[in-house]
Amino acid sequence: MGQAISLPFKLVSTTLTFYRGLFHYLFGKGRNSRYLPPSHPDSRVPSYLRPPPSSSSSSSSSSSSSSSFYASPLFYQHARVHLFTLASEFYLYPRPHYRKSTYAEDLIDNLSNVAIPGTGVPLSLPVRTRPTAFIFVTCAYPAVCLLASLCLYVRTRGRSSVSEEYAIRLLAPDDWFSYWRLNSRISAMHALLNDVPPGYSMENKWTFLERGKGMNVPVSPYLSCPGIVVKHRNEEGGMGIHFYENATAGGEWIIQERICNGRWVSDHLPENAPLSTFRVITQSRGAMDVPNAVGGGCTIDDVTALSCVFRAGREGARTDHVSILFDVDVNTGEVLGGTTNEHWYRLGLSNCTLLNPFFGGATWRNDDHAVTRHPDGDVPVSGSVVPDISGMLRLVESSHLKLCPDVPLVGWDVVLSSDEKLPVCLLEVNLSCNFFRGSFDRRVYLDFLEELIVVMQDARLRADGEGKKFK
Repeated sequence: MGQAISLPFKLVSTTLTFYRGLFHYLFGKGRNSRYLPPSHPDSRVPSYLRPPPSSSSSSSSSSSSSSSFYASPLFYQHARVHLFTLASEFYLYPRPHYRKSTYAEDLIDNLSNVAIPGTGVPLSLPVRTRPTAFIFVTCAYPAVCLLASLCLYVRTRGRSSVSEEYAIRLLAPDDWFSYWRLNSRISAMHALLNDVPPGYSMENKWTFLERGKGMNVPVSPYLSCPGIVVKHRNEEGGMGIHFYENATAGGEWIIQERICNGRWVSDHLPENAPLSTFRVITQSRGAMDVPNAVGGGCTIDDVTALSCVFRAGREGARTDHVSILFDVDVNTGEVLGGTTNEHWYRLGLSNCTLLNPFFGGATWRNDDHAVTRHPDGDVPVSGSVVPDISGMLRLVESSHLKLCPDVPLVGWDVVLSSDEKLPVCLLEVNLSCNFFRGSFDRRVYLDFLEELIVVMQDARLRADGEGKKFK
């Protein structure tokens, strides 16, 4: 009874912390002064974003329980990083993005096929303008977080804490979508304030392949023919003919040899599965000092591999974007449990299930890596060991150092191929990267982000003082 009575007060307290923290970094002292963590003697971090003296100081990885994370200093650190970058999104909105003319344009494009589970509404709709995005963040976001907390409470039959889950969802969200958007905001802010360092050109697939090949990085092979002509099999005469001019000849298309899954990958997939890759995330301390990184001042010790996920493609799928996401232990190479994030991509009214009395389709987080076998063909996956995981991690770390040491976070798509001459190669890089629900050391990640934010906020304050116009 006591918990039921205290629940509304806890929810109100969390909501007030959200508004106070967001406005602190959006309009208040957090926007117009240096970002200094609580450990700094001159820090101005508000008390409500500092861990209480009684909180646990033990480390917490993504595998820790929600309760232990909620009670740890990492929760408050994550909240500071989340609220700062969320507020910074409104600063970025009209300004240039390294991929698009504005951050808003890139945001709308990226959210066009994503919906909050249970709504069916593309997230691109409420963010089309800065005012509507502000209304969405300040009004709809808390409501959705509360609904997700109630959903989990119903699904677990009362074993979860509504107040703790609400606090995590609103202040320190650890779902795949929130990590993706956090990484995207960090990359956009870093690129803007550093006048788009050269490493961001790796987002262009052709630049990545060409530069990677020139620096002896094992990238996926491409053909040097001028182009190809494709004829539709059911069209007569000159109909159905398509001309693709190769990037090697100045065209817009990259013509490559088909890459096939290697033996280990094929053994863990059903028949007729697509090329299935490993997503590895790396971070580079070179992003803290871009001129030094560009000048060759970084070493391999400045780059760290954070996570690895085996994207086991589904039967009949064209790419591994439709896949089971199996977490991989970066220390041992053991394949752990699998999961999906497909419920975030269900658009349309048929997927609007918020009115379901049991919140059946409003699942923010689905199973906690409970899949051990590939569902298409019942193929065992969990428990296997990825061959030479240390070699794979060294490859992406050295590639980050060679190609883009000035970029803070990079997601690498790594292929274990059937080509004996190129058994391991890099397919592409992703700078607004997605962990795909892979586990990682949360302390290492958050310490890196908070240190980077200190540097970025200093750069923003200098730009403010100079009245800098970004181009």
